[in-house]
Amino acid sequence: MGFYDYSVKTPAGEDFNMESLRGKVVLVVNTATGCGFTPHYKDIEAMYEKYHDQGFEVVDVPCNQFAGQTPGSDEEIHEFCTLRYNTKFPQMKKADVNGENQLPLFKFLKEQKGFEGFGKGAKAFAMNLLLSKIDKDYKNNPDIKWNFTKFVVDRNGNVVARFEPTAKMEDVESCIAELVA
Repeated sequence: MGFYDYSVKTPAGEDFNMESLRGKVVLVVNTATGCGFTPHYKDIEAMYEKYHDQGFEVVDVPCNQFAGQTPGSDEEIHEFCTLRYNTKFPQMKKADVNGENQLPLFKFLKEQKGFEGFGKGAKAFAMNLLLSKIDKDYKNNPDIKWNFTKFVVDRNGNVVARFEPTAKMEDVESCIAELVA
């Protein structure tokens, strides 16, 4: 199966098929409303506004699997994002991205692009320290490690990049800009 064979649920419980994104550059991201990385919403919205007319889409999947940082209902999450960050990109139903109840889309994404580390810097050090306490083997599995892990899919449905939450948003934007050009 490929990217276009998957779907996720909308907050209304309807299927949102990746097939509807064929020919577009897509950013798939698991999000949270109460995380230190929550300000990424601002950067994601800025990219959405800048590149949407060039064929860029966002698939935002709120997830409460990381320190319970997305406790609200789908409506509360949507209200938070639109009021606080003026988001216009579509949000999906809150779901799991790891474990036995993970969305099949995220299983696929992780198979395509595994975990390659958090990079360097204070945030990377903090994430390494935190995760080493949660899962001693975290470096050796493809699981999503935290909120705001981003996957970039090209216009042909290929998963071309995975950005951990510690990645610079400028690097994420560079990848997207290159693909929409």
